[in-house]
Amino acid sequence: MTGVSDYRSIATSFGGVAAEYEQGRPGYPDELFDALERLAGRSLKGARVLDVGAGTGIATRRLAARGAEVVAVEPSPGMAAQFLTSSPGIALVKGTGDELPFHDRSADFITYAQAFHWTRPELAVPEAIRVLRPGGALATWWNVKDETVPWVRALGERMAAALPGRYHGYGRIDAHTGHFAPAGLEVSGATLRWERQITVDQLLKDLTSRSYLASLDPGARAGVLADERAALLAEFPDGRLTEPYVLSLTVARTPGGAA
Repeated sequence: MTGVSDYRSIATSFGGVAAEYEQGRPGYPDELFDALERLAGRSLKGARVLDVGAGTGIATRRLAARGAEVVAVEPSPGMAAQFLTSSPGIALVKGTGDELPFHDRSADFITYAQAFHWTRPELAVPEAIRVLRPGGALATWWNVKDETVPWVRALGERMAAALPGRYHGYGRIDAHTGHFAPAGLEVSGATLRWERQITVDQLLKDLTSRSYLASLDPGARAGVLADERAALLAEFPDGRLTEPYVLSLTVARTPGGAA
């Protein structure tokens, strides 16, 4: 992330847009979880997984569907309330990656879907190592809109112009995951490309859930979104579009063989 002096200070903004987050954010293709299992060297089925920064449960539900025993970890009351509505039957605890409320060597996987950049890695990485069993895996991943596609690049340029000093992407992914190998973890990764078919309204909900807009005054946010709606409808008059993503996965295994 760039352009925000301490972007973690705006993490609390997500609670107020939890419904838009659930409705607008992209999911994840099956290939992501296939790659996660391959790089971790074990199946998710029967594994104990802590999904940290779970949000509304978009990734948590997919992990549970693979047969994992999942516990969601989420600090925001607003996001947690939406999680309980959207992801019934999945355990949820309040906490952060910087201070995991779990015993030593109690998990096979710790996952961060779109969330590791909200941690302080100097705290979160040792915490993950403490909580993971030997051979366990810390996995992080990010869906990033593919800015090699002209309309996606133009959207980013409009956001940067409308929100100077506030708009940001995820920055260089390796800036977030570069803390893993120095901590003694065995690191591997994969990059996947996929796309989803959505409406302009869905894309606007996705944008609403982004921290650079979620943290704005509601009136200012409405103005930016109205301008963006007009620009998108000029590009896609029928209100439908194909949104491309580059999905970056990093898996960092603890020593000790199979989990």
